[in-house]
Amino acid sequence: MPILLIKLTHFIILNLNTNYSFNVKKKRPEEEYEKVSDYFKGDVLNHYATSKNMIRIQQKITDRTLELLNLKSRSVLILDAGCGPGFAGIYLKKMGYNIVALDLIAEFLYFYEINDINPINSDMCFSPFKPNIFDAIISISALQWIYRDINNKVMHFMLVNLFKSFFRILKPNCKVVIQFYPKNKEIMEQIGKIVVEHTDFKGQFIIDNPTNHKKRKIFLLLNKEP
Repeated sequence: MPILLIKLTHFIILNLNTNYSFNVKKKRPEEEYEKVSDYFKGDVLNHYATSKNMIRIQQKITDRTLELLNLKSRSVLILDAGCGPGFAGIYLKKMGYNIVALDLIAEFLYFYEINDINPINSDMCFSPFKPNIFDAIISISALQWIYRDINNKVMHFMLVNLFKSFFRILKPNCKVVIQFYPKNKEIMEQIGKIVVEHTDFKGQFIIDNPTNHKKRKIFLLLNKEP
């Protein structure tokens, strides 16, 4: 599987392939709806939560996320931020991991019986947790709802708060993996710049299948060094 690495350092993104770029022309729901809760409701929420194809996709992404986390034990505590109906959290729980699942949309958390992954209805940008309690944080297919316009000051504030919160609640020498769908390289680079300017995370973007727009998956891997 072709992979492209883009490292975060010195307030800029150092691209191992400076010619690499992308721009998604198709308009996505996050561009048409102001809030994620305006989109995920009613029939749309029900269809998403019951989609077998979506479950398969999320499980594949979760497997890749585990590869990037490279956890040494299953007796760790993982935060699934923006968990939706709990696809990733349920999958990880079956594998033996301890999970806390968090989502802004309460209806998602009642769709399945997910008490064993400790569901919490809260905004991932304003973490309700104490410092240094998670061994890992994952977020799958959610970040594009938080930050999708580099000129939007509210989105900028929310993203800064998100990364500061993640840094605070993550244990030292532990990792965050965020999979998301940025519209273009410019948004991705701005996200990297915000990480570097406002936190002490070290990390990089990892792009699987960078030249195939249908199979391309973008991950942000962040490490909180001791």
